[in-house]
Amino acid sequence: MSRFKRVLIILTTVAVVLGLALVGGALWLYSDAKVSTVGSTDFSNELAVPPPAASTVKSDGTRVFDLTMRAGEKEFRAGQKTPTWGFNGDYLGPTLRAKRGEKVQVKIENALGEESTVHWHGMHLPAKMDGGPHQMVAPGATWTPRWTVDQPAATLWYHPHPHGKTEKHVQRGLAGMFLLHDKKSDRLALPDKYGVDDLPVIVQDVKFDGAKFDHSRKLMSDTGFLGDRTMVNGTLDPYKEIGDELIRLRLLNASTARIYDFGFSDGREFALIGTDGGLLEKTTRMDRIGLSPGERAEIVVRMKPGEKTTLRSFPQDNYGDFWQTRFAGGDDSFDILQLRAAKSLRSSPELPATLGELEVPDESDSVRGRFFGLRTSGINGKKMEMGRVDETVTRGTAETWTVRNEHSTPHNFHIHDVQFRVLEVDGKEPPAELRGAKDTVFVPGNTTVKLVMRFDGPADPDTPYMYHCHLLYHEDLGMMGQFMVVEKGEKAGKVRTPHAHAGH
Repeated sequence: MSRFKRVLIILTTVAVVLGLALVGGALWLYSDAKVSTVGSTDFSNELAVPPPAASTVKSDGTRVFDLTMRAGEKEFRAGQKTPTWGFNGDYLGPTLRAKRGEKVQVKIENALGEESTVHWHGMHLPAKMDGGPHQMVAPGATWTPRWTVDQPAATLWYHPHPHGKTEKHVQRGLAGMFLLHDKKSDRLALPDKYGVDDLPVIVQDVKFDGAKFDHSRKLMSDTGFLGDRTMVNGTLDPYKEIGDELIRLRLLNASTARIYDFGFSDGREFALIGTDGGLLEKTTRMDRIGLSPGERAEIVVRMKPGEKTTLRSFPQDNYGDFWQTRFAGGDDSFDILQLRAAKSLRSSPELPATLGELEVPDESDSVRGRFFGLRTSGINGKKMEMGRVDETVTRGTAETWTVRNEHSTPHNFHIHDVQFRVLEVDGKEPPAELRGAKDTVFVPGNTTVKLVMRFDGPADPDTPYMYHCHLLYHEDLGMMGQFMVVEKGEKAGKVRTPHAHAGH
C-alpha cells in the first residue's frame, strides 16, 4: 500500500470518528436538555406560606413597613445548609398588604455586603420611589420610599433591580409579594383568607451543587439559568392541606428565565380571575395558563373531599422554533405543588361571573405609537446606558407600543409604573389570559405584540422608569431602556448620576 493511500485511510478514519463524536455529542446535548420531575416528586414537605409583613400606622394614616435585606442559611434539604439572601429572614420575604388610597412607607435596610435595590414590580408610583437601578441602597444604609396606593386590587411583588446583577440577587432569594386591596374587590365573593383559601404561590426553578445553589447556565441555552427542579415559597416538594371547596392560587413566576405552562395533573379546569394588574372583567374558564418571568395570575380551583391534584407545568410549543423549544426549556415539565383536600370541606360561594372594569385604556385613546425591537444584544439596537434617556412621554397621555421579537430567542417585555392592555398578538386578538391589565408580556421568537398604556405620572424630567426583558440574564446583559414622564411641552432633563443611598 502506498504512503498516500495510508494517509488517506488514516484521515478518513479520523474524519469518521470525529463525525460520530460530533453526532454523539449533539444527541447527548439534545437528550440532556430535557428535564422532567413528573412522577418523581414525593411531595414530602408542607408548603411554607410567607408571613404577612408587620406594619404600624402613623398619626397621618401612613402605613409603615420595615424590610431588611440580609444574608442567611436555609435547610431546603435536611442537614444541608444553603447560603441564601432574604428579606427579614433567611429566604424570600414577608407579604406586604395595603389598600387603595392608603399612604405607604417602607423602611429598607441593606445588611448585605454589597449594594442593591428594591423594585415594586407592577406598582404605580413616582419614579424616585420605583426602586430601579437609579435607587441603589449601599451596604449598611437605609432607603425609605413613600407613596400613595392608586391602583386596583392586584397581586404585585418586590425584588432587587441593580443594573447588571439582578439575576444573581433574585436567585439568592430576594423576592416577596405585595398584595393590594380595594373596596370593590373586598365586596366580591372570592376566597380571601390568606394562607387558608387564598394562597401565594411563588414558583422558582433551582439546582443544587452539594449544599449550595448552582446558578450556572446550561450549554446551548441563551435564555439564562434553567434549574432541574422547582420549589414554591422556598419549599421543595411541597404539598398543601386544603379545607375549602374553592382555593385561590396567586401564581407568581419568580424564576429568572424559565417559562411555565401551568395546569393540573388531572386536566381539570380552573377559573382565571386576575392577571398582573388585577381582576379581569369576568371570570374565564381554562385548563392552562402560561407565565413568563415576572408575570402573575390569580386562579381559583374547585376541590372535592378527600381528593388530590397536582399543579403542574407542561411542555410548551410556543417558543418560536424547535431549537429554542428544546434548549430554552419548552420541552420540560414539572410537578410543582400537590393539593390535598380534607375529607370534609367548608362550602364556598359560587364565583361571581362579573368581577370589575379594567382601568387600562383602549387603542382609541392612544395619541402616538412607538416601536421596540427585541434582541438579546439590546432593544432597538442599543444596550442599556444609565445616563441615556431612550424615550420621553407626556403625562396623562396614552400610547401604543409595538414590541417585536426580532430573532428566535424567547423574550418578554416589562414596563415600570404602568399597566397596559394587550391589543394584538401577531395581528390577532389576544387569548383570554392576556385580556386583563398587564405589566409583563411573553414575546416568543419572531412574534409581535401591540400594547396600549396611559402614563398618569407624576411627571419627573430627571428620574427615569425602565422597560426591559424580564428574563434577568438578558436584562443584565443590557436588554433594557429608560423613559421619562414629563408635563406637556416639557423636555427630559439629564439623568442624575446613580448613587447608593446612604440614608433617607
